Amino acid sequence: MTRIGMSEARNTLPEAANRVAYGGDRIVVQRRGRDIAALVSMADFRLLEELEERADLQAVAEAMAEQGDRPPKSWTDAKAELGLK
Repeated sequence: MTRIGMSEARNTLPEAANRVAYGGDRIVVQRRGRDIAALVSMADFRLLEELEERADLQAVAEAMAEQGDRPPKSWTDAKAELGLK
């Protein structure tokens, strides 16, 4: 994995994008020595999205299991419980 500063990222974005897309590199962009963003291939990005979707589905399954046989709350009841109007 490569780390570059924001200035370098601005000046070399086409090169960096090619390194990521065709070379399989991952590039972390830093500002003032702190990691703030990453350039990754579309394959890595799709994998990340798939992992997030799996985590979301797992959370839904757990919430449904926790709900059990109780009927779902109405929208009005849910808002009231959260203190929303």
